[in-house]
Amino acid sequence: MTAPVTSRPPLVRFTDIVKRFGDKPPVIDGVSLTAERGDFISLIGPSGCGKSTVLKLMSGLLPLSSGEIVVDGMKPVNAREELFYVFQEPTLLPWLTVRANVELPLKIRGRPAPEREAVAKKNLALVGLSERADFYPRELSGGQKMRVSIARALSMSPELLLMDEPFGALDEMTRDHLNEELLAIRQQHAWTAFFVTHSVAEAVFLSNRIVVLSANPGRIHTEVKVDLPYPRTEETRLSAEYQRLVAEVSRLLRSVERLKNAA
Repeated sequence: MTAPVTSRPPLVRFTDIVKRFGDKPPVIDGVSLTAERGDFISLIGPSGCGKSTVLKLMSGLLPLSSGEIVVDGMKPVNAREELFYVFQEPTLLPWLTVRANVELPLKIRGRPAPEREAVAKKNLALVGLSERADFYPRELSGGQKMRVSIARALSMSPELLLMDEPFGALDEMTRDHLNEELLAIRQQHAWTAFFVTHSVAEAVFLSNRIVVLSANPGRIHTEVKVDLPYPRTEETRLSAEYQRLVAEVSRLLRSVERLKNAA
């Protein structure tokens, strides 16, 4: 993966964003951040720091209390065709086949059947599920369901992919394998990503930037740049620099956990 393209304006810009629910204290308070095209940004922090809330604000699923978010020059509610949200659960429709689930966003937007079929075929091949195109979700493993969810996201050719702990429920070996597959897919589709995770090792492996959030309220505590070269493989996890970065981010996470507990 080449370095993010910086000659164009940032794809995403947060300016002093605040989110509160009702008259309660803010969940997110004063977060400012930019994402260049091609960035892979992981959000990590203690439970309750607002990681998933940030994604929902970016996608327009939640309104801001104050501040501004701009996605590709637009407000989030106007930028929905530029992004796709991958939730913690695959959210596949159980009565549709794998192929039909991947085609669904295109069908909703009125794309012709030949185009839908071609896109689904290409993306199922990309995630290694061509032979399961006619299966139903109940016939798939957890990892396979998440692959279908990713193939469905890619069917829209998004500029921005928002991923909320998509591999959190999987065992470590499956998660590591899907992390490698996700980056291999990204080599071919240079989307920008915001990725929520509780796993420090996953954040370091995937990202070129890690944003550590503190809690009560959610604010940016630290940003860590990850200069490990792409493509990343199993050998990456064995490198001294990878292990150093995992230790550094783990230390930062422990520090914000202590701040949360002391609040």
